[in-house]
Amino acid sequence: MAPKFKILLYESMHARGTEVLAEKCELVYATSLDEKNLIAQAADVDGIIIRANGAVTRALIESAPRLKVIGRHGVGLDAIDLRCAKERGVKVVFTPTANTESVAEHFVGMAIMLAKMIRLGDIALRTGDWTARNRLIGTELHGKTLGVLGFGRIGRQTARICRNGFAMNVIYYDVCDYPAVEKELQAKRVSGEKVFEQADFISVNLPLLPNTRHFVNAKLIRLMKSTAFLINMARGPVWNEEDVAGALREKRIAGVGSDVYEVEPVPADHPLLKMDNFVGTPHMSAHSEEAMIRMSLVASDVVAVLEGREPEYPVTV
Repeated sequence: MAPKFKILLYESMHARGTEVLAEKCELVYATSLDEKNLIAQAADVDGIIIRANGAVTRALIESAPRLKVIGRHGVGLDAIDLRCAKERGVKVVFTPTANTESVAEHFVGMAIMLAKMIRLGDIALRTGDWTARNRLIGTELHGKTLGVLGFGRIGRQTARICRNGFAMNVIYYDVCDYPAVEKELQAKRVSGEKVFEQADFISVNLPLLPNTRHFVNAKLIRLMKSTAFLINMARGPVWNEEDVAGALREKRIAGVGSDVYEVEPVPADHPLLKMDNFVGTPHMSAHSEEAMIRMSLVASDVVAVLEGREPEYPVTV
C-alpha cells in the first residue's frame, strides 16, 4: 500500500471535506498558528490547508521541502505568500464560489438590521421600553441605491438580491466593467467617489491588496449622505476604522455594519462596539452550513494536485 500524503490543517473543517482527505491522507492539526510552530509541523507535509487564521509565509514554504499544494478554505488569498509558492512550484487552490451566497445574504441581513433599527428595537423590548416604537423610525431598502465597491462574485450576487428583492438601483466601482451584469441588473459602473456620493447603502467587497488598504477613508466617507449606511464584507484593513468610527461618533452617516476588522479577534474596547448605530458580527458571514461544506471541499483539489491531476480551482499568479 502506498504511503498516505501528509496534510497540515490550520483548523478543523466540515466533516465532508475531512472525509475526502482522510481516504488518502494523514491529517495533522496545527497546535498553534505561531509561525515557528507551523514551520516545525510542516517539515514533512505534502499539503497545507489554511482557513481564516494564520498565514502561509515564505519562511514556512521554504522550510517544507515536500510541500506540493496549499489549499485555501475560502476566498481571500492575502495570508498566503503566492510569489514564494510560485517560485517553489507549490500549487495554490481555493474555493472562489463557495461562500458567495452566504456573504451576500449576510450583507442584506445587516442592511435590514441597520435600516429597520432591529438591534435597538430588540434591546428596547428586552428592557421593557415599549415606547421605543415611537422613537425608532427606520427606513426602507426598496427603491434605494446600492453602491458596491468591488464587483466580484459576492458583490454581483449582493447586487442581484438587492435589485430583484428590493428594486434597488445598482452602481458599482471596480477596475473591470461587467457589461452583461450591467444589462441584467441595469447597473452602472462609476468612480469610487460617485459610489459614496450617490449610494444609500454601500457594500465593501474589495480584495485586500496594497492599493486597497484603507481605500475607504475619511475623504470618501465625507461624501456620503447623512442617511446612508456603510457595510464592510471584505477585509478589515480595506477601510480605516478610526475614520469610520469618527463618522459614526459625529453622526455624519446613519449607520455602519461589519463582519471584518483590522485586528481580529476584536478587542473589547473597540470604538465601534460602543456605538448604537453599529451592527457587527465576528467574521462569520461565510459560515452557513452550505458554505462550510463547499469551502471544505477544497480538499478535492488538494488531493487532485497530490495525485498529479488538474485542480478545478487553481490560483494563477
